[in-house]
Amino acid sequence: MKFLRFTVCCLAVALAWPLAHADGDHDRARDAVRAGQVLPLKSVLERLEREHPGQVLEVELEQEDGRWFYEVKLLQAGGRLVKLEL
Repeated sequence: MKFLRFTVCCLAVALAWPLAHADGDHDRARDAVRAGQVLPLKSVLERLEREHPGQVLEVELEQEDGRWFYEVKLLQAGGRLVKLEL
């Protein structure tokens, strides 16, 4: 019975971990936008659509050496996959 309880607790933690991590990422991104360190994603995607038409597959907000940037994977006409840092 103790083993079952332990297993259930471990499973609950494992399932909740990505959600907690996602909230942390969301908070970090929101704080960066509020501080004026990055543009809101909506603005970035509107500009991207005008300059690089295609289907957005994935967007990540990254920070490297104190510099924020959006990493965007885009599927363009003809099946061309493009990775952009904005």
